[in-house]
Amino acid sequence: MTGGPITGGPMTDVAGEAGLTHLDEAGRARMVDVSDKPQTDRTAVAEGVLHCQPETVEAVLAGHAPKGAVLTTAEIAGIMGAKRTAELIPLCHPLFLTKAKVTIEPEETAPGFRVRAETRTNGPTGVEMEALTAVSVACLTLYDMLKALDREMTIDGIRLVSKSGGRSGDWRAGS
Repeated sequence: MTGGPITGGPMTDVAGEAGLTHLDEAGRARMVDVSDKPQTDRTAVAEGVLHCQPETVEAVLAGHAPKGAVLTTAEIAGIMGAKRTAELIPLCHPLFLTKAKVTIEPEETAPGFRVRAETRTNGPTGVEMEALTAVSVACLTLYDMLKALDREMTIDGIRLVSKSGGRSGDWRAGS
């Protein structure tokens, strides 16, 4: 086969054998056509960790962060991120989310905060990207709101924990 239109490198049978559904037979980017896929209940859970100094965690929990209600603001930002995923990730389908929940808990062993997001829909495609985006945006919001207290923070371990629904069925990390 000839080289792909963007990379110029060798190209496999991207539409068939390799199963890269976001590329057409010529290697061009496309949004996957999901119009013939059945509507099913779909759920995804993702998580990530913001690592910071123990004093930063203490300041947040005591309500002494300079920018106010850090955890609530980051949780809302994560929900907003989930709802806007299709605007941020090329070729992602805009979805009607029936649930977007973000929870942030102190993580003593990090130390820092564990961010967890659950997204749901009833539709023809999954909500994994929405859950991952929710976690990413919540972590970035935490970072932004706490950078005056702690310049050494890191964001780590953003990953899909589980998904259910759709043709491929249920999946859980580590299984």
